[in-house]
Amino acid sequence: MTATAEIARPAQPVRGANDEARDVYVTLTVGGQLCGIPVLLVRDILGPQAITRIPLARAEVAGSLNLRGRIVTAIDLCRRLGVARAGSAPSMSVVVEHQGELYSLLVDHVGEVLRLDAEGREQNPPTLAPEWRALSTGIFRLAGELLVVLDVAAVLDL
Repeated sequence: MTATAEIARPAQPVRGANDEARDVYVTLTVGGQLCGIPVLLVRDILGPQAITRIPLARAEVAGSLNLRGRIVTAIDLCRRLGVARAGSAPSMSVVVEHQGELYSLLVDHVGEVLRLDAEGREQNPPTLAPEWRALSTGIFRLAGELLVVLDVAAVLDL
């Protein structure tokens, strides 16, 4: 089975609003790997930000940043997933909300918004690294690459 991808257009309903939202992902790159998170979890996408280091925090916690007066914890997804950052460009931030708090997920690059056919979603392959398997809810096979769907709640469960 192959997944079909297209740029999401909110004004073009495919199914009910809730069904459609579950199949729409913001794509991002972490350590050269294409990933996706459900678009409904994304609150903001930011370019490079000034991040203040938090003493004695876990290595995955890059620090905190100020987003319009709110303090947001920044999580380095490369460290969380155990991969090296691709390139030397500053990280982009995908701001998500989890249990009433805002978190910034630091990624190499933010791509496009894709609507993917739910039937094309597969379970994690057994060859996927254990760190990735624990933080993923499945994959989509796109033309020439895999999109790993990240479980944001698991990523933030430090």
